Amino acid sequence: MAILIIAEHDNNILKAATLNAITAASQMGDELHLLVAGLDCNLVAQQASKIAGIKKVLIADSEAYQYQLAENMSKLVTDLASNYCHIVSPATTTGKNFMPRVAALLDVAQISDIVKVVSENTFSRPIYAGNAIATVESLDAIKVITVRGTAFDAAKQSDLSAPIEIITAVHDAQISEFVSEEVAVSERPELTAAKVIISGGRGMGNGENFTLLESVADKLGAAVGASRAAVDAGFVPNDMQVGQTGKIVAPDLYIAVGISGAIQHLAGMKDSKIIVAINKDEDAPIFQVADYGLVADLFEVLPQLTDKL
Repeated sequence: MAILIIAEHDNNILKAATLNAITAASQMGDELHLLVAGLDCNLVAQQASKIAGIKKVLIADSEAYQYQLAENMSKLVTDLASNYCHIVSPATTTGKNFMPRVAALLDVAQISDIVKVVSENTFSRPIYAGNAIATVESLDAIKVITVRGTAFDAAKQSDLSAPIEIITAVHDAQISEFVSEEVAVSERPELTAAKVIISGGRGMGNGENFTLLESVADKLGAAVGASRAAVDAGFVPNDMQVGQTGKIVAPDLYIAVGISGAIQHLAGMKDSKIIVAINKDEDAPIFQVADYGLVADLFEVLPQLTDKL
């Protein structure tokens, strides 16, 4: 049977996390179908049709799917589920929102945040904040799976275009409605897509001191992140949070400044290619995972680093 992948998008652009999910799905089987559900999202469907490995794109275009509300998306996906052996989504905020509903409606167990495909029935996923990897086998007829994007390469583009099929079914549960959203606009790269990230923790002292990180980020073309402690202290908004309850990242370079290295934070960034830690506490746990460590006062080091760059 075929595999259904749920596309992550904003009705205009296909999100990068979808490409990682497609790579994971390709290791489960060859017949890959991609569902694009939204409003006026034909452009996204066209982009999706040119991804290598995709055999068919399904497009459900309706106001009911404009914001991918979990109540509506879950009904759409379960309506299509009988034709598929696997249902796959990126383990993003959106995917984590509606996929548990899909699993519940299908009466199967969800396999969350996989980092490896062992076979079409067996998968590896982190547990205990990433300190252990569990290998799980599913005997369910339909596997409901979310994929940790940082664990898989992005799918490539293809010169060929897959056929696009229109789904006319409209599922509006009418038990929730979209009220509003606040989109953070920045010239810097998005955290989950950045190749370089510099993050600050409680050691930054206050939100104003994050300008020190921004100066370095501007020189490196980096994104700026934060630990949960910094977010909980009100230094920065929660969309900057890196960690188990924030964003999972794996950049080429991760610079942790004033971050002690709590398990929650390490779970979100320890797959980074190179980790640099700056902390005045030489016993901070962050140094145990860092490739390079500097025991120093960040308020002295950061201005010097900015000048050198």
